[in-house]
Amino acid sequence: MDIRSITAAGKYAASRAATEPEQGLATVTDTMRDAASDFASTLNEAEQTAKAAMMGDADPHALVQALAQTEIAVETAVTVRNKVVEAYQEILRMPV
Repeated sequence: MDIRSITAAGKYAASRAATEPEQGLATVTDTMRDAASDFASTLNEAEQTAKAAMMGDADPHALVQALAQTEIAVETAVTVRNKVVEAYQEILRMPV
């Protein structure tokens, strides 16, 4: 196997640095914004379904499904919040 220095130098120059972000990947900010948007839309849809059910315009099964989705969304948000608080407390306990 013959490795030429010119080929190796060319490959090295063409590779991206390890500290550069990969193209096309979402940042943490984008991911959190999308999650918050999805959470808000889930709550809004459930609210609209509940209002329609109170007026007699919605199917009771749709109301139960919307409430179940809302419950899952709220439980997920609470779990994420708890993990963030736990991580923050762990950082505070670290010696400086």
